[in-house]
Amino acid sequence: MSDKNYSDNNLSSYDDDGNDTDGYYGRQASPVSKRRDKKTGCLGGLLYFIFIVSISVILACVGWMAASDVLALNKEVKSVDVTLPEEIFTQEKVETTGKDGTVKTSTVNVANIGKVATILKDAGIIEYKALFEFYSSISEAKKKMDPGTYTLSTEYDYRAVIKKMQFGSDSQVRTMVTFPEGFTMKDIFKRLEENKICKYDDLMECAANTEFNYKFLENIALGDATRLEGFLYPDTYEFYEGETPEATIDTFLQIFHYKLTAEMWDLAAARNLSMRDIVNIASMIEKEAANDEERATISSVIYNRLKANMPLGIDATIQYALPEHKEQLTQEDLDMDSPYNTRKNTGLPLTPIANPGFPSITAALKPATTTYIYYALDTATETHKFFKTASEFNAFVATQNY
Repeated sequence: MSDKNYSDNNLSSYDDDGNDTDGYYGRQASPVSKRRDKKTGCLGGLLYFIFIVSISVILACVGWMAASDVLALNKEVKSVDVTLPEEIFTQEKVETTGKDGTVKTSTVNVANIGKVATILKDAGIIEYKALFEFYSSISEAKKKMDPGTYTLSTEYDYRAVIKKMQFGSDSQVRTMVTFPEGFTMKDIFKRLEENKICKYDDLMECAANTEFNYKFLENIALGDATRLEGFLYPDTYEFYEGETPEATIDTFLQIFHYKLTAEMWDLAAARNLSMRDIVNIASMIEKEAANDEERATISSVIYNRLKANMPLGIDATIQYALPEHKEQLTQEDLDMDSPYNTRKNTGLPLTPIANPGFPSITAALKPATTTYIYYALDTATETHKFFKTASEFNAFVATQNY
């Protein structure tokens, strides 16, 4: 028997050599948690797999949503008018080098992409502003947009949306604007600004200092906007909102150019008058005539007075020189020192006083053959009476209450 001392409370039994016969300590030494660790490891792996799959699904969903917005997939189809106001643009000078090596400086509009994204989001054209801003940053979109109103569709992808928001695109909204015969240049420019076509001040600056290559403008110096007075043909036009002043003014001048015929140039030359002189006379006819029938007769009075070296005495020319139109001219107005005062000065006024229509231009080129020197308005009929002598004229005027 072994001399080792064992407690009675010992749960194991030993043989004579002191070996543990029931394997208690052997069992105690073995890893009793082996199966539990294995189960925990499997569960952790499963959870990790689920996590990875979930993240992948989320990323896939986000990617699909982003792609759907960028590529305009699965969107409800609708069209919306979107306005990009001038206030969200700045202008930047850009230099480009031509094939011949010449450097040309041009001005481009630079959009505030954040504000553009907000406008498009509010209109329902895009879903994700940040995504649009990111796309715009890598595509230099800020220099590819222009102010104006555009009809956009949810079917357009980002690239198409940006391309459609450019001046002259088929999506840009066009505005019909009518200009009556007899409108002055200032009247026309004010109406253009009211319709958001172009700013009044920009139009005036352009009229004064931009060279337009038309025969009827030859020998008319730059520097004064009134050099274009009379040549802005009155009609109904279609413009883009935010159109450039050069393009806007050229629209009027082109129509005037196409209205002029070879016969009209010949008639002006036969009278030894420039086309501007003809338009000057036509502008006074436009302001004075009550109807088409009396235009040629009024034209004859103007020519008869010019031939006699008499002041034309047309008060509409004085009205043109005033800051605002008056219903009744004062004596001070009639005495004003101005090249437009045809009561005091002989010859034509400094420039045309309005933009005449085709009937008035025709009357200026083809006046009636008369010996009339005077005419006056008959307030009862709202038409004019014509007279050969001052006494006839004065007698009729005495019967009227002007």
